Amino acid sequence: MKIAVSGKGGVGKTTLSALLITVLASMGRRVLAIDADSSPHLARVLGFPNPDEITPIAEMRELLNERSERDGPFYRLNPRVDDLPERFIRIQGNIKLMTVGAIRQGGGGCACSDNVVLKALLNTLMLSPDEDIVLDMEAGVEHLGRGTVASVDHLLVVAQPYLGSIETVSKIIALAKDLKMKAIHVVVNAVSAPEDVVFVEKSLNMPVLAAFPASSLVRQAERTGAEVALADETMLQKARELLEKLGAFSA
Repeated sequence: MKIAVSGKGGVGKTTLSALLITVLASMGRRVLAIDADSSPHLARVLGFPNPDEITPIAEMRELLNERSERDGPFYRLNPRVDDLPERFIRIQGNIKLMTVGAIRQGGGGCACSDNVVLKALLNTLMLSPDEDIVLDMEAGVEHLGRGTVASVDHLLVVAQPYLGSIETVSKIIALAKDLKMKAIHVVVNAVSAPEDVVFVEKSLNMPVLAAFPASSLVRQAERTGAEVALADETMLQKARELLEKLGAFSA
């Protein structure tokens, strides 16, 4: 199963990704965790050792220049990236983690050479046939505009019950539909009351697949740098239920 997690910054994308990864790994499944956020934190949230020592590939300027083989304004459209996963993946139990990061662009739709390398790398990683894949995307909608998640089985768009989040979710869903993605699901995070879910469903005019409560245990784990995914069993159970629903959709 290939799952991409998207949404506005700060709504809990990385926490949800970590919960899904942890549950899949606890089931004995091999999981490839891909952190494609421009501010990557998945390694820390998953409890990988020395997360501050991991440099995202998007920040490896010499490597990106080499692989794009730039010559003035021209660059290779199909850069070699097949050897990069072996070099930069970290392993903990049956979880493999790759921190890709994301390139910031000056203009919409810019086909910069660094993004060509990153997109080729993501496409290569997504071809893995023997692993579940959870992709923690960068905040916002740029990744969908570049079409980097069109091959996933499920796109989870994380919302919180406030208008700024709803506006971003609406844009993400519209772009996902432009890419002909069919399995688009809304997940609400930081739910304090049933009316929070009702607000999101009415605002988006579509059902919510799963709702995760506001968790003081997760908040405390984030503040102390503890492994967030193991902080609250209720959140883990919600993640199990969500994965069961996704499995039913895949059947």
